[in-house]
Amino acid sequence: MTMGFEGRVAIVTGAGGGLGRAYALELARRGAKLVVNDLGGSRDGSGESDAAGRVVEEIRAAGGSAIASRANVTDTDAVEAMVAEAKAAYGGVHILINNAGILRDRSFANMTMEDFRAVVDVHLTGSANCSKAVWETMREQGYGRILMTSSSTGLFGNFGQANYGAAKMGLAGLGRTLAIEGARYDIRVNTIAPTAATRMTEDLFPAELLARFRPELVAPAALFLVSQGAPTGQIVGAGAGVVQAAFVTLTRGVALGEDEQTPEGVAASWERIIDRAGETVPQAGAEQAMAIMERLQGA
Repeated sequence: MTMGFEGRVAIVTGAGGGLGRAYALELARRGAKLVVNDLGGSRDGSGESDAAGRVVEEIRAAGGSAIASRANVTDTDAVEAMVAEAKAAYGGVHILINNAGILRDRSFANMTMEDFRAVVDVHLTGSANCSKAVWETMREQGYGRILMTSSSTGLFGNFGQANYGAAKMGLAGLGRTLAIEGARYDIRVNTIAPTAATRMTEDLFPAELLARFRPELVAPAALFLVSQGAPTGQIVGAGAGVVQAAFVTLTRGVALGEDEQTPEGVAASWERIIDRAGETVPQAGAEQAMAIMERLQGA
């Protein structure tokens, strides 16, 4: 069965190029009405352009419906105005894809705190701003789909990207928490960690891999995660037609005896502590305390 988005209104941030553009075009092709958001700045966040307007022209030329927004996702008032414009034009907001981001890569030794804050502000705070702006509308509708954009850097680390990694891991935590809070209102929140050849990653990909990792090949996973039948609370990797699932796991751990509850005791038990046999995937933070209690009872 074809997955359609007729009657849905979607906001995609950072949609003036790369992944965001691919998402917006495919959503529009499948019937969604789009708010194409992009400040149009450079990779480090400086400057502005009408990148959003150009994607809107593409959508309209193909017979779709879209409006452009140049709201800066770090500006709460501008984001709220963007959502109000979407509701005035189309009657609601059903889908939000938080995709906007910038890069200011440097080793942590050479990174200024201004560069750290700027990246966290766009990726993490910007996504929170946009999610907050649509949250009450989605609660009132009894329907909403939100997609956060994390990264392998956030999940697993990468040299020279402390700011980016901190923001991207934060987004995974934000997504998991909003999935829990939104469940009763059928607001499903997922996180995607894409691997694609875009302006953000153009200097990381060899030329021969650019076509294989084109943004359009991430769009299928992204659209599934904002569809009516989407799961919730998931972290999904996608790139080059490969779709993966990532999990935060918890080992069974070791219940240290009273005479072992010292740094030396932890060191002596370390190999058993990190033994992944029987590890679990907690669905909420409270499950860590529950697992500890179970381990103590077992001991």
